[in-house]
Amino acid sequence: MAASGRTKRDDWLDAGLEILAGHGAPAVTIERLTERLGLTKGSFYHHFGGMAGYKTALLAHFEEVCTTRLIDLAERDPDASPMARLERLMELVVSDADHGPELEVAVRAWAQQDAEARALQERVDRARVGYLRALWLDHSGDAEAAERIANLFYLITIGGSHIIPPLPAPDLRGVFELGIRLAAQEGTPS
Repeated sequence: MAASGRTKRDDWLDAGLEILAGHGAPAVTIERLTERLGLTKGSFYHHFGGMAGYKTALLAHFEEVCTTRLIDLAERDPDASPMARLERLMELVVSDADHGPELEVAVRAWAQQDAEARALQERVDRARVGYLRALWLDHSGDAEAAERIANLFYLITIGGSHIIPPLPAPDLRGVFELGIRLAAQEGTPS
């Protein structure tokens, strides 16, 4: 294991996410991975057993770095208000240069063609919307509004990555900030 706590297995998975984001799921091949990393096929097989094992690990890695890690970072200060956690999450999503909109688009395209990728995408979507819903519910106490607001914020995130070209980070940040202000006005008792 490297001094940073990373393993060669992590390197394989990170390289897979880069190839996936840049070229799509069909481009994620053993040959491309070994070429990119300068490692042997033997090392690949040692870590994953084959492409089926790698695909499963790659999807789990995507979920970890692009969902679980971000939620964990947003929750780092358990005493922070729900709005502070939401703003922290927004900033994490907007500033995640290593996992940009191209990766989200590539995984969603893969999910249209592959049952395992689809199951992962559905689980990721549920987790992300569920977290947003829980934050807004904690903020407002209104379950119906929490559902609508969670969907609004998630649609902003996904829509911002699917337009061509993707919405630049400063513009996405501005849309999120506007969404938060508008949602906060809706959640204010009359």
